[in-house]
Amino acid sequence: MQDPFKGFNDDDQNNQNGNGPQGLPLPPNYATVVNPETGNMRIAKVGFSWTMFFFPPFPTIFRADWYNLLCIMGIELGSAMLLTMVLTPTQLTQFIALWPVVRSVLWGSLYNLMYFKHLFSRGFVPADVRSRDLLGRAHYWSQPKSKD
Repeated sequence: MQDPFKGFNDDDQNNQNGNGPQGLPLPPNYATVVNPETGNMRIAKVGFSWTMFFFPPFPTIFRADWYNLLCIMGIELGSAMLLTMVLTPTQLTQFIALWPVVRSVLWGSLYNLMYFKHLFSRGFVPADVRSRDLLGRAHYWSQPKSKD
């Protein structure tokens, strides 16, 4: 199969990016996690979520990530209720004009971290050394303490 990433920042001469399912190459900023009990595998980007920036909340729906969807909706609803009680109507109108930008930056920055943290709480672990290193460098994953 032809490598779709060949020639684009091609510093991976020895296939250090690992292979995804069915031998497909993974981009350098994607990590693979697997649940050892069930064998489920998930592949997701590490870092800023541009899809969450431009199209919230569709990434949560496409990934069937209902937990984080409900968390995001709860935070947005709670903050909206709090702001309507605290701000004057003029201030509220000004804030509503800025809210789409604030919302996009906030969830674009946090969503992939939230997604991986939720997967780790459900028993997923990095599938390979490259994913473990990538998740560790991004501070998404910390090696569990060994019980001595």
